[in-house]
Amino acid sequence: MKITREDIRNIAIIAHVDHGKTTLVDELLKQSGVFRENQEIQERIMDSNDIERERGITILSKNTAVQYKNVKINIIDTPGHADFGGEVERVLKMVNGVVLVVDAFEGTMPQTKFVLMKALALNLPVIVCVNKIDRPEARPDEVIDEVLELFMDLDASDEQLDCPFVFASARNGYAILNLDDERKDMTPLFETILNYIPGPSGDPEANTQVLISTIDYNEYVGRIGIGKVDNGCLKVSQEAVVVNHHDPDKKTKVRISKLYEFDGLNKVDVTEASVGSIVAISGIADIRIGDTICAPEAPVAIPFQKISEPTIAMNFIVNDSPLAGQEGKYVTSRHIRDRLFRELNTDVSLRVEETDSPDSLKVSGRGELHLSVLIENMRREGYEFAVSKAEVLYKEDERGKKMEPMEIAYADVPDEFTGAVISKLQQRKGELRNMGSIAGGYTRLEFRIPSRGLIGYRGDFLTDTKGNGILNTIFDGYDYFRGEIAYRATGSLIAFEAGEAVTYGLFSAQDRGALFIGPGEKVYAGMVIGQCAKAEDIELNVCKKKHLTNTRSSSADEALTLVPPRILSLEQALDFIDADELLEVTPESLRIRKRILDPTLRKRAAYAKKNA
Repeated sequence: MKITREDIRNIAIIAHVDHGKTTLVDELLKQSGVFRENQEIQERIMDSNDIERERGITILSKNTAVQYKNVKINIIDTPGHADFGGEVERVLKMVNGVVLVVDAFEGTMPQTKFVLMKALALNLPVIVCVNKIDRPEARPDEVIDEVLELFMDLDASDEQLDCPFVFASARNGYAILNLDDERKDMTPLFETILNYIPGPSGDPEANTQVLISTIDYNEYVGRIGIGKVDNGCLKVSQEAVVVNHHDPDKKTKVRISKLYEFDGLNKVDVTEASVGSIVAISGIADIRIGDTICAPEAPVAIPFQKISEPTIAMNFIVNDSPLAGQEGKYVTSRHIRDRLFRELNTDVSLRVEETDSPDSLKVSGRGELHLSVLIENMRREGYEFAVSKAEVLYKEDERGKKMEPMEIAYADVPDEFTGAVISKLQQRKGELRNMGSIAGGYTRLEFRIPSRGLIGYRGDFLTDTKGNGILNTIFDGYDYFRGEIAYRATGSLIAFEAGEAVTYGLFSAQDRGALFIGPGEKVYAGMVIGQCAKAEDIELNVCKKKHLTNTRSSSADEALTLVPPRILSLEQALDFIDADELLEVTPESLRIRKRILDPTLRKRAAYAKKNA
């Protein structure tokens, strides 16, 4: 017999990137008494790794739980970025309702649409939280209209349209139901969750069924499966069978060795969990997302959507440059291979494949950000390696025609720069779908563009909009190949010999283009030291010192003025490199280099390719 548990609420916080989900969860934790009175609390406590904190983005969904009026509210903080959208799709299977956070100034954005579409498809009740109402330019009334329009565009039912609206400032720690209410604390949001989101239901007498929706990993206990008890109950030492909806042959006998529930930011050992509880299970070696843990007498898998396939790939290669091994701790192919295969424990959207060379592995992911976060994590852990230019993964239809991944790109651009952005995106095979003005002198452009058209574009976009544009993209399936795209209109400046760059050599070189290095930096033959102003590669000697004669003194060099070098971030460097170049990644440096360092061999290879 099915029951509904009134002492539990399972909710997910969903939103576009940077609309304040994680800050909102912080406040719910603080105001529910999870922390001691005098406890020092850092901001965005749910963003646990350094990259999440620095970039202000959530990469992995996080579970937490708070108590309010004797009801346990399990909260899942989800990523807002399109590259991590797979995380959102999966966690929605664990919850009975969602809180959709929308910025009171930016309004509905592409990822808002994506996450809301997933929630409505699963018939989940939605609470809309209009956040950041303390912003001077906030426009909450207009944002309500935008959200309701979005609901209608997504064919929401009448019940879903009749959703409650809560106004909040997560940073200042208050929520209100009407804009003229007194601004005190988060109570109105807590109350709305209790009143509007139903408790989980299931049959406690039925056979056990737990769907694993996310995976955590711990060096000591290995893989930890996290999911909701849909039916029956789960006990420590219980015999069970692991089955999978997409893999009918899978039937693994297991024993539940450790069971945890969430309490605040901690996992707490429990001996049993019943219907509706969100639990973490350790001790099952090969547990995967989408697996169902069942009673042995009734192994019935719960249906689960397939994990989205990768759309972009790059090669991770052992670093063989003349400066190899000087800065990294882990440099061999075995180190790199072990680390990449370990990443597969938690990142289900990643693929790692062997290539013809033992020193190179092909790594495929959901987008440039997805792979750049992995690269950044590895370099911080002491790994040294090289990566190739990102390339999209093509498919063929049943008639053998080439198909490529497509994206919908939304660009919010100051009015005076719209022409430049439209022109660039059309050169990259983008098709302008929609254009309209938004608040603050901005125009919103909507393009459908091949994924490869966006590779290397973000740097140009920021330049063209003087840093004021916002670009958001979302995967939009596969379509027929759109033809060749010219990525880079400029060539590279290449170092001619090994040594240390000096002011005199750099001063001569800076007339040829923008430099990436300053004096005193180590260079080697074949290393890219700048961007040429023309569409050709130029080799330069930046280690060349001025010859001293009896009429010239060395102090004459002091008059030479160098333009400050353009220091590339990891994303900018990945965007910049061309197909015949590699990015050398070490814990201390990012160096761009030609794949073939020897100039004679490089010219031969280019000639052979041209005449092939």
